[in-house]
Amino acid sequence: MNKSIRDHGVTIGFMPPGKNNTLTDVQGVKVGHHTLSEGSQQTGVTAILPHGRNLFREKLIASSHIINGFGKTTGTIQLNELGTLETPIVLTNTFGVGAAFDAVVDYTLKNNPEIGRETGTVNPVIGECNDMWLNDIRERSVQKEHITEALDNADVDFEEGCVGAGTGMLCYSMKGGIGSASRIVELAAGEFTIGVLTLTNFGKLSDLLIDGNPIGQQLKEKILSKEDEKDRGSVMVIIATDLPVSERQLNRILKRSVTGLSRTGSIIGNGSGEVVIGFSTANEIPHEKSDTPLTLRMIHEEDMDQAFRAVGEAAEEAVLESLVKATPIIGRDGHERPTLTDLLETHNLSL
Repeated sequence: MNKSIRDHGVTIGFMPPGKNNTLTDVQGVKVGHHTLSEGSQQTGVTAILPHGRNLFREKLIASSHIINGFGKTTGTIQLNELGTLETPIVLTNTFGVGAAFDAVVDYTLKNNPEIGRETGTVNPVIGECNDMWLNDIRERSVQKEHITEALDNADVDFEEGCVGAGTGMLCYSMKGGIGSASRIVELAAGEFTIGVLTLTNFGKLSDLLIDGNPIGQQLKEKILSKEDEKDRGSVMVIIATDLPVSERQLNRILKRSVTGLSRTGSIIGNGSGEVVIGFSTANEIPHEKSDTPLTLRMIHEEDMDQAFRAVGEAAEEAVLESLVKATPIIGRDGHERPTLTDLLETHNLSL
């Protein structure tokens, strides 16, 4: 396994990370992958389970935010209208969204026989990035069983880099993939966690910044042609927290993830879909209506700055983790991209 960005001597921000410095530092959250990596098939699935119970019956406060809308998600309209999440979140490639939607419907119907009978339907939340440079996306390799396996394999400990949905992704003209980080938020009301997972598929090498260091400019002249440096893709940002927040407060936190993306050098390009989806585990919303009003716990607005800083730091570090933990892949038509760690070693550069 490749070193983390901290193993390279780079510490992002000022706030302390969680125990594992990943999304799953938020208690109850699990992540699972299914990887398809053979020849021109370089793709996969990453699934995020917000808690281990029946999510349809015990929904969570949730929201989404579109930084740049060049993407093909499902479920975000209802997510923002009702402010609740009722399924796992699945990430895959653009043409795998349909299979992921079907698989999450099956997953939810299995444990909820009342859906489509005594109650309404279900709202699967699926996100994507386009991995067509390394993966033959026309093959539509991602199938329902791959999503099911990712859901079944979800755990607190999970791999980063070129795994799951990140297998065929590019980031800053190099190999990208899955990255994650977390931050502890210390308030008078207690200690809370914000975790971030990124699926990175965006950016030009010359723009890359690592803790303010223009390392992309140093590498650009050594390795890449103008054609190689096109910004080809997108980023999905998944945010989990145990902060007690309203849907409105959560949405404000999601918006601040852009500060982390920008600190790595992103200009939020025209063809790049930057979509943020987040949830809080602090409040559960029952599917069945009770005769008494619901009670919602939420922090004071004066405490929001801590959360804003935390999500920016964690998003920045998660992007960098996807780069330093990436491994070399040769995909469709012999296409390949260097990894950041290999480039640094080859050109005797350090972070």
